[in-house]
Amino acid sequence: MTPSDSRETYWEIRGMSFTKKDRIIQSKSGKTFPELSPSVLSEALAQALKEEFGALGSSVKTVARLTNSNERAVRNWFDGKNSPSADNLVILMRHSDQILRTVLELADRRDLVLAVGLSGLRAQLVDVLTAIDNAQG
Repeated sequence: MTPSDSRETYWEIRGMSFTKKDRIIQSKSGKTFPELSPSVLSEALAQALKEEFGALGSSVKTVARLTNSNERAVRNWFDGKNSPSADNLVILMRHSDQILRTVLELADRRDLVLAVGLSGLRAQLVDVLTAIDNAQG
């Protein structure tokens, strides 16, 4: 029997259909996923952008160049009116630990937020040790 011969799906024919319990999307911990409204995302990213890049007009230009985006669109990100596209969000996460931390916190991945923080501290420590070495000779 093929799926076209019946109303059954491929998964049901192969004995791999989802159970009623499986159809309810849950996290690994068993909790349901919290709702994330577009305004919560926009406001959180706006705050992170301001913390990382500052709230100056030059900051908008910097982020626009970084993401190859229109300055008006980027201004809307800084104002919390809109959020960056997925592509631009990934670019921002590559260049900003603050944006990365914000996204991880919104995704309820606090374990990874800690890892990002430790990575940032390590980089700062390496910079300090390099400066000390350079000052000594």
